[in-house]
Amino acid sequence: MPEVIMPQMGESIVEGTVTKWLKKVGDRVERDEPLFEISTDKVDTEVPAPAGGVLAEILVGEGQTVQVNTVVARIEDGVAAGRPASAPAAEPAVSVSRPPAPPPPSTPAPPPPAQDDESIRSSPLVRRLAKEHNLDLRLIRGTGQGGRISKSDIEAYLAQAGAGAPAAPEAPVEALPPAQTFPPSPSALFGRYRTEKLSVMRQRIGQHMALSMRLAPHVATVHQVDVTRVARLRERVKDQFEQQNGIKLTFLPFFIRAACAALKAFPVVNTSLDGLQVVYHQEINIGIAVALDWGLIVPVIRNADEKNLLGLQRVVHDLAQRARHKQLKPEEVQCGTFSISNYGSFGSLLATPAINQPQSAILGLGAVHKAPVVVDDAIAIRSIAYLTLSFDHRLLDGAVADQFLGHLKRVIEDWAEEVL
Repeated sequence: MPEVIMPQMGESIVEGTVTKWLKKVGDRVERDEPLFEISTDKVDTEVPAPAGGVLAEILVGEGQTVQVNTVVARIEDGVAAGRPASAPAAEPAVSVSRPPAPPPPSTPAPPPPAQDDESIRSSPLVRRLAKEHNLDLRLIRGTGQGGRISKSDIEAYLAQAGAGAPAAPEAPVEALPPAQTFPPSPSALFGRYRTEKLSVMRQRIGQHMALSMRLAPHVATVHQVDVTRVARLRERVKDQFEQQNGIKLTFLPFFIRAACAALKAFPVVNTSLDGLQVVYHQEINIGIAVALDWGLIVPVIRNADEKNLLGLQRVVHDLAQRARHKQLKPEEVQCGTFSISNYGSFGSLLATPAINQPQSAILGLGAVHKAPVVVDDAIAIRSIAYLTLSFDHRLLDGAVADQFLGHLKRVIEDWAEEVL
């Protein structure tokens, strides 16, 4: 009987949450047909059936989180499912009614003494969490196979330790206490109301944003940019662009191109902090915030500076479409070095987005709109937008942030690149 396992959706992924079963026990499934949806630390996606047949058992229910490679369901193959009635067959009631079988117990091996964090059985995600909370992995007992430390082990240790481990000698900064991201609020329960469980994606977004706001001192600077030249160019070529390429031309690829130019001019904005080390990224990988009906995700355009306007518009359209259909791959939401939030697409003029850790800054794009401005001591109607740069004050100062936005602004206002 073919088994359905929790897939490992990327090198650093060690567990996943089943968010929705698309089939129920007894349903016929085809090979590669979407079977269930999962949520991980990196991406929400559909998991296809590994074989055709009948879904005989569901072992992991919706909302449950399990380790990768855990058996979550079993499929009765097509031969068995299609046997004649006279042939002996397993009773379906047994498969349907019996409780989910737990994964076989494993005896975790105690972590050997005197080893460094890199040699301890753990994932890059776990090591990153340990650094963020200033934890010594040698003090944490792993419950995974062979003593492997998982994210849940880190969370359990933090919950038990309270304020966390003491600061390491080389970084004499007190460890931050565990985030109280979702404290109970009984005072909110009054009058007529209804409740529903916060989705797994919203939980992950909340944890990530709370960590970002707690970890990095956020500062924002705002510049007004004259988008008239770009707006006129776009208006002139947008119909032909759509006819030739089958996709609409938006303002976003213009700003991505300008952001890449500014990142090259000010590489300190394209950095991350790793403890007391500044990591200068040699690639420019731009994360684009995509709003979904059920949350938010940030797919990444790898080597964005190597793409022209057409290439950028194509990849933005492709990533956004697949994000909305839960078809992104884990590697497509990893390794971003800088992010852009285009809240202007919903009409917002100004906002201060939260930094997408571990990046050092995020660019916010307000709506392009017409407004009266002073040009050569005269009032003129121009297409303008407000650009916000939220940045980590541990890494960047206001002067650098303003110089970065000033460079980006000049690229937009002096735009010379052809579209077609």
